[in-house]
Order: sequence, then structure tokens, then C-alpha cells
Amino acid sequence: MSIPVSEAGAVLTIDLGALARNWQALGAMGPGAECSAVVKADAYGLGIEQAGPALAKAGCRTFFVAHLSEARRLRAAVPSATIYVLNGLFGEALETYAALDIRPVLGCREDVERFAAFCETIGRRLPAAVHVDTGMNRLGLDLAEAALLAEPGTAALAFEPALLMSHFACADEPGHPLTTRQIDRFAQMRGLFPGVPGSLANSAGCTLAPARHDLLRPGVALYGARFVAGREPLEPAVRLEAPIVQVRGVRAGDTVGYGAAWTAPRPSRIAVLSVGYADGYLRQAGSTDRKTGAPVRVNGVICPLAGRVSMDLLAVDVTDAGAVEAGGMATLIGDGIGLDDVAEAAGTIGYEILTSLGRRYHRRYVD
Repeated sequence: MSIPVSEAGAVLTIDLGALARNWQALGAMGPGAECSAVVKADAYGLGIEQAGPALAKAGCRTFFVAHLSEARRLRAAVPSATIYVLNGLFGEALETYAALDIRPVLGCREDVERFAAFCETIGRRLPAAVHVDTGMNRLGLDLAEAALLAEPGTAALAFEPALLMSHFACADEPGHPLTTRQIDRFAQMRGLFPGVPGSLANSAGCTLAPARHDLLRPGVALYGARFVAGREPLEPAVRLEAPIVQVRGVRAGDTVGYGAAWTAPRPSRIAVLSVGYADGYLRQAGSTDRKTGAPVRVNGVICPLAGRVSMDLLAVDVTDAGAVEAGGMATLIGDGIGLDDVAEAAGTIGYEILTSLGRRYHRRYVD
């Protein structure tokens, strides 16, 4: 349940219409391929119970989550969806896959063997994805293991291999040589599993024709973060605004915040906002005398942070923003300030900003 706006430190607006349009735009990149949606990590922080139905309404039929607990929540929100669990087989809860019609992604020999044995025990040939490793070296069967699994033919397996998938390591870096090697290796792996649909394209992979295969699998691009270096992101799906709780003057040479890390270069006005790293606005986004932190828009003017981000508060130098008073609003994400602008200031990526956005905001969903 969202915190009432009167009691919240800030307002997080989530644009479900933008999310749906981004999914449609990504699907249009692969004519003839189905476009799924990755909604792990609570739909990258936006809310799986809200994002799942919005995407399903737009036409999405297949979803990927990381944990079985996420699959359970998504099944309740989108009863007709095809749902895959990316992080392997949750072996202590095998019955849940059958009971809720959820598909595991099998990425090691042990998971394959356990799931096959479970299917034999219950007398049902349940569907699952087979994850093959093409160069990420994280999850997935290697070529020899995949060949051994495929040797008797897919029809002889105790479970139904409903999807063959792999994951890119560097597709967001145009021209990276590993991407070409992964495309070639996946094509080789697909040859072992004739008739089984293939999925290789993550967000960045949607832009690469040889990677599209049968099922696109976008994640972060859906949510408005940058997904290919040098390419503009799709529509922003989040906006973060915070109230100004105090405006104070500081003299030239005064310091602001913990560690006295930022020194006012002139007589300045400082606005204090009710947001901090406990709300997922990362501490590393702050300003020091050596680096300018993340931008904030006040009265339509881009203003820099002043000092370190605290647990519940941050300070902004609003000297050039005209008349600023307590009770006004400042924009931390939105109005031309992208997720990636905040991420760059914090030395991280848009994924971390999205998935860190906290639960102390008033969450407002719009279409």
C-alpha cells in the first residue's frame, strides 16, 4: 500500500503507459519474434503487481522473474501469463512449479536431473527453459553438457524443453567481439535442439538482428534507462519529486553536510530535501569540493547537490534558482534529468538507481 502523500518524504510517479509503449517499441524491433518482459526485482523497483498487468494489457504473454517468490506474486497478478524463473531450480519447492504452472530455467546439470526426476515422479512432462552458456560464464550448460542433454532427442526428455536461452555479457557495448562470438555459439547450440524456440536478445540484443530469434527478452529498456551505449533510452517510466523542507543561507567558506566535504564558493542558499540514501538515492551521488554530484531541478533550473547525501536528507545549492521557499517541490528524476544522469553522478548504472528506489515514497501510478 502506498504511503499517503501527506506522510511521505517524496513522491515517486510511475508511468505504466510509458512502460507499455516501451514494450511495444522493443517488440517492433523484432518483427516475427514474440516480445516478453523481464519483471524481476519487483519489476525493477516499479511494482510487479502493477507492471505485470499493464504489460499484459499491452499484449505481453511471457514474463521472466528471478525468484520463485516473484513468480508466485506475478501469477496472482497475471493469471494467464507464461512465467519463467531465471535463477535456477528452487529444489525445496518443486511442487510449486506444477501447482502454479511456473517454468524453471534449468542452467546446470544438477537442476536438469532434479527436474527430470520430479517430472517422472508426478507423471507429467512439465515445461522448462534450458539455459546454455555462450560466454557469460555465470549460469548455463556448456556445449558438452548441452550436447549430452540433447543426444537422445528432445522428445525423450522427461520434461518439455519449451525454450532454449542464453544471456549476453557485452551487447550494450556496440562492436564488442564477445557479442559476435555469443551469437555464433548460440546458433551452434540451437542446432542441438531442433524445433525448440530460442531466446538470446536482452534489451541491447533487441537492436541486433542476428540475436532476435523467437523470443525477445528485454529488461531495463522497458523502464526508461539507457540500454545501449551512445543510444538514447526509451520513454522515462519514473519521476521523483521531493518537498523542500528548509531553505537556509550559508556564507562563502561554510561547509554543508557530513564530513564537511562541500564548501560554499560564495554566499549561497541551500535547500534541504526530504530524501536520502535510505530512500535509494545513493550516497555516492552527492557533491564534494572535488566533484559535482547529481543534478536537481528547482524552479525549472538545474542545481547541483551540496555535500553528501544523508540517510534521510540531501542539500541542493539553489543560489541561482530564484525565489525558493520551504514547501516547494524539487525534481530529482524527470524534467530532463534521467536515471542515467543520477547513476553517472553516483558512479553506477541506471539499473541500480531503479532497483534501489525505496518504499518511503508516495507511489503514484499513471497511465
